[in-house]
Amino acid sequence: MRTAAEAIMKVQNAHWEARSDWFNSVGREQRIKDYITLANQLIWQRQGSFFAAAMLAAFYFNPITTFTFYIVVALTELLDQNLGRHSKAWDGKDPVVGRQILKRIALNTVVSALAISVFIVNIAVQQTSGGHFTPLFFLFSASLFAVMYNSQMIGILLLRLSVYAFAFLSIAFLDVLRYSPPLRSNIWLEFFTIIFVLYFIIDISAKFYVRYQERLDQMRLIKEENERTKAALEVKRQFLATVSHELRTPLTSIMGSLDLVNHGALGEVPEKMKPAIRIAAKNGKRLANLIDDLLDLQKIEAGEMEFHFKPISVNDFLDEAVESTTGYADKLGIHVTSVPSLHDCRIMGDRSRLMQVMNNLLSNALKFSDEGGSVEVRVQIVGARVRISVHDDGVGIPKDAKDRVFGKFTQVDSSDVRKVGGTGLGLNITKQIIQRHNATIDYVSELGIGSTFFIEFDRLNNAGAESAENVSVEKVA
Repeated sequence: MRTAAEAIMKVQNAHWEARSDWFNSVGREQRIKDYITLANQLIWQRQGSFFAAAMLAAFYFNPITTFTFYIVVALTELLDQNLGRHSKAWDGKDPVVGRQILKRIALNTVVSALAISVFIVNIAVQQTSGGHFTPLFFLFSASLFAVMYNSQMIGILLLRLSVYAFAFLSIAFLDVLRYSPPLRSNIWLEFFTIIFVLYFIIDISAKFYVRYQERLDQMRLIKEENERTKAALEVKRQFLATVSHELRTPLTSIMGSLDLVNHGALGEVPEKMKPAIRIAAKNGKRLANLIDDLLDLQKIEAGEMEFHFKPISVNDFLDEAVESTTGYADKLGIHVTSVPSLHDCRIMGDRSRLMQVMNNLLSNALKFSDEGGSVEVRVQIVGARVRISVHDDGVGIPKDAKDRVFGKFTQVDSSDVRKVGGTGLGLNITKQIIQRHNATIDYVSELGIGSTFFIEFDRLNNAGAESAENVSVEKVA
């Protein structure tokens, strides 16, 4: 007996706690904001439909009482508008304000639902024949509108629908009380039909609420995933910064020591040791390039890479880029030629970043060309654009390899023993730098014939070049 009594007491206590906590806003902040936002957005749709109903009813029934009740309905909208203005400053963190907002929502709901119900019941009272299709349709429309747009807060929705249900039953019983018809009368058919409509409204209310709940759950999962992604990116950023610092310092010391050894500053190097030292120096440089590429990639992804835009003479820029690769090209036995534009052409860009782009393109062209081959760099004016192309007669690129060409840590030749080294980041970084210049990069290639990479920029006209001549624009991507 004691156990049963305790169980009953627990149920009663839980019931009263739930009732006393009905206006608790904690955990319902997003629902409250969605409800208020949507209620204010749809004010003209609601009033438009009620005004149309009032005009129709006024034509067939008493216009004075019809418009009197409609004005009351319109005035109740001022309550929601006032609540919307009051709630804009609420950030969802103060539960006291949230409780006040919930109480006002409940009060507004009761007042609004009663005004609408009285307005529609008044029409039904005036309609003494032919059933009550018109007022019932108006009331059904109001209920359906509430179900579709107020499902964020099931308690408030049920409160409104409870008032509407009372209006439905009042209209249903109206002719029953007037005429006391037999059970087989059409009046009773309309009565039972109204009961069925009420069941239908309750059913779709539950469905809309479940769908809204699912949407909230999806938003919560997306937010959590976003937070995890941001945390992972921050960890990656810190990792790369730490690794680059911890690697760069000893690597600089190692490469400096190897450079001294190679130049004989520490004495004559035995012949047997020279190949090993050259390999160590080469791999040290590759590691340094990898660190630089990783840092550049991190800066681009984090939006921290700075760009200083100035007018650039493309022909002069091209000569500088080709000259910077002369030593590497001679070492590989490859001839590099440049074909400037016949006309002076300028673009707006960050010279150092674009030089990095050209170094990447020329380095790739040289690495994938055979000894004795040639690489051609050309500048062309194509309409309002300037095209810079780098052509080689090397191994070429297979079809459908564009994702790998411009991907991260990827190379077209991914076999264990590759002809050339590389980080697999150069062209990806190149593409992102080009995109920051509002330019495009692409290529055409054929296996065994060669490849042509080309980038296109907007061309500066003379007026634009003069106005921007001394302007340096710093842009953080």
